[in-house]
Formats: sequence, C-alpha cells, structure tokens
Amino acid sequence: MHTPPPRRPTLAEVAERAGVSRSAASRVINNAQYVSGAKREAVERAVRELEYVPNPTARALATSQVGAVVLAVSHDDPATLADPFYVQIMVGVSAALEKSEVELMLVLADSRQGQTRLQRALRSGRADGVMIVSMRDDDALSRLSRHTDVPVVYCGRPLDAEPRWYVDADNRGGARLATEHLIRAGRRRLVTITGPLDAEVAVTRHSGFREAVAVAGLEPGMAEAGDFTEESGAKAMARLLAACPDLDGVFAASDNMAAGALRVLKAQGRSVPGDVAIVGFDDLMIARHTDPQLTTVHQPITQLGYEMARMLLGVIDGEDPSPLILPTRLVIRASAPAVD
Repeated sequence: MHTPPPRRPTLAEVAERAGVSRSAASRVINNAQYVSGAKREAVERAVRELEYVPNPTARALATSQVGAVVLAVSHDDPATLADPFYVQIMVGVSAALEKSEVELMLVLADSRQGQTRLQRALRSGRADGVMIVSMRDDDALSRLSRHTDVPVVYCGRPLDAEPRWYVDADNRGGARLATEHLIRAGRRRLVTITGPLDAEVAVTRHSGFREAVAVAGLEPGMAEAGDFTEESGAKAMARLLAACPDLDGVFAASDNMAAGALRVLKAQGRSVPGDVAIVGFDDLMIARHTDPQLTTVHQPITQLGYEMARMLLGVIDGEDPSPLILPTRLVIRASAPAVD
C-alpha cells in the first residue's frame, strides 16, 4: 500500500508557533527588512522546530516589497514645506525611517500633477505604503487612498471617515485647555479663530472651545474661519473686532493665526493681555517671537511624524496597530498669563 508523503508544515503554522502574524513570519523567512530582532529569532526557531521549507512561489510574492514609502501632503505649493509644522513632521518621519533603511518619496498631492504622480507610484508598485498629512473633507488624497492595496497611515483623520490606522494629537482636549485658561483669567467675552471647517482638526478644536464655553455657562463665542496662515488670522481678527468690539479673549486654532490676530489687535489699540488675552495652538517657533510671546497649546509635532512612520512600518511588517492619540499641554506665556 502506498504511503502518502508526510504533510509539509504551513507558513500559518510557523507564524502560530512563533507567536507572530503570517506576514511577519513571511518577511523573516524571506529575509525582508524592518523586522524586529525578537520576531526574527522566534520565527527562525519555529522554522527549525517544524522543519519548514518555503514554497518558491510564496517566496517570490513575499519579496516583492520595494523598500520605499510615500509621504503625501495635501498641498500644491512647495513653499508649504517651509512651514515649521511640516518641517517638524518630516523630521519625525525621517528619524523613524532612518532606522529601517526604507526610502522616502515626498508628494505634494493637491494638484492634478501631484495626484497623478501618487497614483503612478501606487499602481506601479514603487511604494510599500503611504503616509497622508492634512486631510480635508472630500480630499483627493482620501479618495485615492480608498483605491489602493498598500497600507495607508494618516496624520490626523479625514472628516468623512474613520481610517484604520492614524496618529493624531488630542486637539479637542487641547482646545478645552486653552479656553478654560482664558475663563480662569476672568475673560467672559470669548471668540475663536478656527481653521477651515472642512478639516477634522479645525472642527475638533472648535468643538473643544465650544464645550469649555458651555461648561462655564457663557454665551457661545463668535467664530471666524481662517486657513491656519498668519494673514488669515489677521483678517478673521478684524472681522471679529467689527462684530464684537467688547471681546476680551481669543482662542486661535493655530499659532500662525494667533500671530496675525495679535498684529491686528495692537494696530487697533488693544493691549495684550490687558484688554484682550489670546491663546494659540501648536507651540511653533513663532509663538516665542511675537510681542508679547504667545500662550499656546503644545502638540508634539515631531513625534506625530515619528509615530506615523513607525506605525506604517509596523503595518508593512504584518502588525495591526491601534490608532494613537498623543497628549497636548498648555504652555503659558505673556499673551495670556496665569492668574494667582
């Protein structure tokens, strides 16, 4: 009687024995990059114990990674990348990728040319994953990300979806901290300069402001929208002063907008913080160079970039990390000093 050959152990059995995902086991077996030493050791031990022999076809598929990822920014102006926020994001991303030797492609994807470039990179298999920064409602990047097979990690969240993988700051909590600080300082006629309200970060910060005002039993503060630039903050502040001349506290949803607002307040003869106290958000370098220096909400921008890249490497490695929300904190300076 013919005896059938012994059954060959499967990759899934190797992964189970090693206590790792199937994808991670495959990457170790095929000597792929960015696999932790502990995982590599566990998989190699499982391979020896099970006497696993890789399937040649599966090996070819598993080694198809190209060792490159894309950082896609939802802007079409190269000058955007000189903004301290994006500079710090890129510093964090680069620091995480440096440890893995994965190459980085940068795409400004708010123009047709940029979107075409991103589509070409994804469809041609020239990238193992994508990081997306600055999402707005119905953003072209969001639409593109829904039609790709490579993993996508977001810095922040799109307004119209809850992505599987993202890193964000506690924007709502930070905005509450800022507004509560103004209220503790005795400010009662509060207004806010929001970011563009088709962006989740702007909506969330506005929500934090409104929550703090409501809890304090104050009238809902007036709001004017900017686009996170200094000039938009100046224009919004001028509109708020015209509509609410007795305002005494301002929460601006970015330091750049707060700096623009501060300029207008001084030009119209309002002393800061005597007549009007103002708090920003981000804790960028500009907050230290205004006169007076800005009280602001610190968010760990470099860490946002680092954790976003680290999360993407983990996903490529076969992990399924949970979304990450980084804490924010209030930094008190002269534009809204603490009250004894």
